[in-house]
Amino acid sequence: MDEAMYRNILIATDGSALGDKSVSTGVTLAKHLGATVTVVYVTEPWATDFPPELTKEPFWVKYNDACAARAATILDAAAQRAADVGVACAVRHVPNNYPADGILEAADACGCDLIIMSSHGRRGIARFVMGSQAQEVLVRTKLPVLICR
Repeated sequence: MDEAMYRNILIATDGSALGDKSVSTGVTLAKHLGATVTVVYVTEPWATDFPPELTKEPFWVKYNDACAARAATILDAAAQRAADVGVACAVRHVPNNYPADGILEAADACGCDLIIMSSHGRRGIARFVMGSQAQEVLVRTKLPVLICR
């Protein structure tokens, strides 16, 4: 019996055009392999030193609600894209985490065997200031990673 090379592909998206390319690539690959996909969207924390007692404040609640609404929009669109071609899709919003951390945690929690994500290809000071989430994932995971550009 032939076993698929990849059975559960994690697709990370940030809702950008490059993120959409990762979703399209991942769904197409999953269709060809007979795999399922898990699409993940990570919402970064408001601040690194946010006191827990402020989490009930209206601005914090509004921020979390806005993040959840944006995540739902992005994840619903990805799930629809998968459904349109007959690929089973789970979605996962990882709130208040850094992208690389959230992607790696989701891949582990969901039992994924391949990560597909995009790279914005930042260089110089932009890379220093904003970092490279793709590079962080590559360095820290033992899973194969497909980078879309």
